[in-house]
Amino acid sequence: MLEEYYPFVVQPLPYEYDALLPVLDEETLHFHHDKHYQTYVDKLNTILADYPQLQQMTLTELLTSEDNKLASLQEEARESIHNNGGGVYNHQLYFDSMRSPVGQEPCGALAEALIRDFGSVRQWKEQMSQSAIGVFGSGWAWLVSDQDGTLMILTTANQDVPDLKLYTPIFLIDVWEHAYYLQYRNRRPDYVVGWHKLIHWKKAERRYEQVLCRRERGNENGEQTDHKKRTGRDRL
Repeated sequence: MLEEYYPFVVQPLPYEYDALLPVLDEETLHFHHDKHYQTYVDKLNTILADYPQLQQMTLTELLTSEDNKLASLQEEARESIHNNGGGVYNHQLYFDSMRSPVGQEPCGALAEALIRDFGSVRQWKEQMSQSAIGVFGSGWAWLVSDQDGTLMILTTANQDVPDLKLYTPIFLIDVWEHAYYLQYRNRRPDYVVGWHKLIHWKKAERRYEQVLCRRERGNENGEQTDHKKRTGRDRL
């Protein structure tokens, strides 16, 4: 989903516009997905059209690279790529992390990690809600994992993303007003409570399992390297 490159396209919703009722209504989803998300895609493509040297970079690379291709740009261009690229990244993950409110619950390794790192699923939910409600102005609340599989809650302002070199996003909640204002007006806490019913826990579990697989591969590679060093010394 996040590895495509220029020209970027708006990813369709993975569900119907009425699938998230009663938590999010059709008008809100049309407005949010078809207008706001579309605008970020359009603006990102517009700025990249002037920089062919960046057009083969994935969305993740555009947001994390310290390559001279980005460093050499004027500050205004870098900020536009950062802001609009973040808007595309965040919205893609947000829409892809929800499903109809059918009472799904966390399970497997992710559920175990929530209990380990937050004390219980209920305590995680309370902390996630407090973080989302407490974002000043516009922004996001994220559940992320570090490279060792430890879960944590982060918040970002505007269209910022966490450090993707350090953290793997599991899912996030959009607390820009356009994500909920048509339906909830200024009642952000009500929106946040409802959003918990929309989390696509199976997709979240798969993202977390990918973190654990990468950690396991890293451990195996480290063990192989240590073994080679030991056997090399033994031959001396």
